[in-house]
Amino acid sequence: MQRYDRRDFPWSEKVEQQLKDSFNLSKFRPLQLRAINLTLLGKDLFLVMPTGRGKSLCYQLPAVCSTGFTLVVTPLVSLMEDQIMYLKSIDVSAAMLNASINKESVKTVMAGMTDVKSPFKLLYVTPEKIAKSKLFMSRLEKAYNANLLSRIAVDEVHCCSQWGHDFRPDYKLLGILKRQFPKVPLLGITATATSSVLKDCEKILCVSQPITLTSSFNRTNLYYEVRKKNSDNEASISDIASLINSKYKDQSGIVYVFSQKDAESVSTELQKRDILAYPYHANMDPQDKSRVHHKWTSNKIRVVVATVAFGMGIDKPDVRFVIHHTISKSIENYYQESGRAGRDDHPADCIVYFGFSDIFRISTMVVMENTGQQKLLQMVDYCQNFDRCRRSLMAVHFDEMWNEEGCNQMCDTCHCITVDITQHARQVVQILELAASNNEKMTPLKLTDAWMGKGPAKHRKMIQTTTLSRLKAEAVIVQLLLRGYLREDFSFTPYTTYIYIKLGRKAPLLKSQAHSLTMKMRTTESEPAEVNCEVISLAKM
Repeated sequence: MQRYDRRDFPWSEKVEQQLKDSFNLSKFRPLQLRAINLTLLGKDLFLVMPTGRGKSLCYQLPAVCSTGFTLVVTPLVSLMEDQIMYLKSIDVSAAMLNASINKESVKTVMAGMTDVKSPFKLLYVTPEKIAKSKLFMSRLEKAYNANLLSRIAVDEVHCCSQWGHDFRPDYKLLGILKRQFPKVPLLGITATATSSVLKDCEKILCVSQPITLTSSFNRTNLYYEVRKKNSDNEASISDIASLINSKYKDQSGIVYVFSQKDAESVSTELQKRDILAYPYHANMDPQDKSRVHHKWTSNKIRVVVATVAFGMGIDKPDVRFVIHHTISKSIENYYQESGRAGRDDHPADCIVYFGFSDIFRISTMVVMENTGQQKLLQMVDYCQNFDRCRRSLMAVHFDEMWNEEGCNQMCDTCHCITVDITQHARQVVQILELAASNNEKMTPLKLTDAWMGKGPAKHRKMIQTTTLSRLKAEAVIVQLLLRGYLREDFSFTPYTTYIYIKLGRKAPLLKSQAHSLTMKMRTTESEPAEVNCEVISLAKM
């Protein structure tokens, strides 16, 4: 592969010149030149590169150096608008087609697609345009026959796959591009895709044996931390506010929340604590969303409290913190969301507040998704696991070899002691067995209350209550779920989804006196007093 890093290709001089003249850059980042040379050679390519590492340059610079235009498929109108604005600011000609474009502009762009003088070097469209506009596809075919369609770039290519974290149905129809225009090189770009997701994308896009370039997932300037939050939401918000006011005063950041309601309520609570925070979610008026985005990027407000609607295309370089008030639904989502911090390569913090009840809130949301439950439990395991470095857990997920020394203490998982929790596990199993014998279903809350000696008297009969704090008790239950000693059982009604806890396939193992379980407990006292952040994790057996 190193041969593609050479600077003696016929286009190399032009590429170097345009890098300086058009993009105002003096050098390439890792893998950029290799990707550019490969696509200019006409190779099909998948590029996996972390957020903020210059993926867009890998098709924008070749577009400037090629005849005709590059077609860029992107999932969101806001993304293409941001890109068009940026390209115009550096005098690179670009156009877009979406539902908001007036008829006259559409006519101009359509005509430009077959103009040998190439009035634009990049044409941005949504996948819906490919799937639903016969007129556009007809025009694209004319451009192809005239050798004016120089390449196809599929941004956020993981959206093709149902196994990806952000599946979009119209992406599944993009295979028509390679079938109809087989000689045009395709470049698929993503920050987060496992090898299985890429294999799926390969089939969907009808690409035969593409070259895959994968940059390390590791962002060395990001510090990863998990904090435990209890059932008192007020306490976690107070902790977040205290953190922002002390460590990140006058700094830019994002607080991610679970729902639109949370975005409104958490931003209000932060405002009460003297933090200039605004909500952002999908149900807001587009003008209001644009206003919040603009105020934040221009530093008129410092904190955006957002759902995942505040996602793709967020490209502010000086974000010093990304705090998750609620866990993400998968490690891919978390990596993408937290990766909006520190794009200027200066130190930044990525902090998750992990609460017992949040697991079950998200479970109801992802239960109908392919592998939704599996991915959620992987995220929960990330939050609970204190046996291994946070980065090593991400590395396994993204199929990368990892030496834990490479973390350089840029995560919180250290100074742990091993604790035997076998008896605690047996107590939980006993409660569920008693409930089953009484034909009673146990919700996560009921189970925890019963173990803590709370709730109805009938739940407390013949039960040995725990000596653990509630946070530790919740952590034990979560890990028993993760390891298969317990399982979730869903009950669906026309109005809601209920979750109950039942015995898992490994529960019978606890009948044996020879069977034991251990957990690791963090011993550091660095967490603030308002929230008990002591987190426990089950050691591997």
